[in-house]
Amino acid sequence: MTELSLRPDGTSGPIASGEEPRLRRELAAVYRLVAHFRMTDLIFTHISVRLPGPEQHFLINPYGLLFEEITASNLVKIDLAGHPVEESPHPVNPAGFVIHSAIHAARSDAHCVLHTHTKAGCAVAAQEHGLLPLNQISMEFYDRLGYHDYEGVALNLAEQRRLVADLGGHPAMILRNHGLLTVGETPAQAFLRMYYLDKACEIQTAATAAGTGLVIPSSDICELTARQLTGEDDSSDLQDDMGYELAWSALLRLAERVAPDYKD
Repeated sequence: MTELSLRPDGTSGPIASGEEPRLRRELAAVYRLVAHFRMTDLIFTHISVRLPGPEQHFLINPYGLLFEEITASNLVKIDLAGHPVEESPHPVNPAGFVIHSAIHAARSDAHCVLHTHTKAGCAVAAQEHGLLPLNQISMEFYDRLGYHDYEGVALNLAEQRRLVADLGGHPAMILRNHGLLTVGETPAQAFLRMYYLDKACEIQTAATAAGTGLVIPSSDICELTARQLTGEDDSSDLQDDMGYELAWSALLRLAERVAPDYKD
């Protein structure tokens, strides 16, 4: 399935100027989907998106609201330091933007940064071997996953340089003893990556809990599968170049059913 820059209607393309209302709706939908799939940690963790333009402005959740309460209109616009640039009745947690701002500043393709503390993600983040290629789902991240050692709560700006170096050019990262992180050209892409990274962690915790030997495919098969899933493969007889777009369209229909006020 080819990785694309996904718009809310399922079409692909770059982020253009004048699209803040669209990005607000898309980001709010992602917050509600993260809540629906139980990947939240009360009011903690964040999903941020870069707005078009030279100002380096971003949208992020109001500090204190549950993800179930996030709407397009109550997202807070902030600068690269995490400070609000428009009046808002809601506070912002600048410390929570330390991880996000470092990646936004370093990666031009990281328009969206998504961070979670899920049970499965934290469990794999505590395992010495990290994510194993135990299943087709996890192979999407084969040799495409960064690792960052735990340095305490992310309150120190000096950690930003090491975070960026450990992520490198990867689409996702495991924060050891902490949680998971994905980036994307859009909130849709970052969410789909997080959904499958967390699913891969769930599979791994279930498989390792069984206490029996693990079957791991050869490195050649893992690499082939990764290329197939990320759209890098042109050797297979068939291609699926619409899977992620169809999945995102389906997810938006789900958001409309379970949280129709996300666009407010």
